[in-house]
Amino acid sequence: MVLKLHGSSLATCTRRVAVILHEKQVPYELIEVNWAVGEHKSAAWKQYQPFGQIPYLDDDGFILFESRAIAKYIATKYASSGTPLLPSKNDLQTLALIDQGASIENNNFNPSAEGLTWELMFKKLKGEETDPKAVENFENTLQAKMEGFEAVLSRQKYIGGNELTYVDFLFCPYGEAITALGYDYLTNETKYPHVAHWWKEISSRDSWQAVKDGAKGLPA
Repeated sequence: MVLKLHGSSLATCTRRVAVILHEKQVPYELIEVNWAVGEHKSAAWKQYQPFGQIPYLDDDGFILFESRAIAKYIATKYASSGTPLLPSKNDLQTLALIDQGASIENNNFNPSAEGLTWELMFKKLKGEETDPKAVENFENTLQAKMEGFEAVLSRQKYIGGNELTYVDFLFCPYGEAITALGYDYLTNETKYPHVAHWWKEISSRDSWQAVKDGAKGLPA
């Protein structure tokens, strides 16, 4: 059975999963949620995603939600397909670095990058007013984190160690968004050369280019 990814083609978390599926060359069908009628908030949807969020994955009846968990699941189950996104060594320390990298993204990047995207992009799309104070707080917080990212990537090639893993792709949706909004946190080669080199490699991969403007299924 082909995997079914239930979500919105434009949603950041749907694209976070889609880039992994494309990188691994795993066939899947995108089942588009009907935002106009609030399908993702319906009782039927919440049978599969109890928090009323997107996306969720249906793997022949096995239901999994939370985009980071789905990304790791795909990288693990389809380890031999497409690009290897787990380390070639499975020792404790190597695996711990991957978990550390996932935590770095979730705690030190996503909150501020998502906040900026919400305030400066999503609110405008909804006709709501941007909160300048919130924007300032998100900017200051993320700016303060950048030295940490530069330090990590000066010691290792990728966020989860010295090999490309699924963790690097977790940054793609909001990294693309804040860059499009004019922030140079990930592209400033003078202040953060290691970050800029890493981001240029990740964001230019065919898998992300295929879904950055909207997730789409991958035929078998």
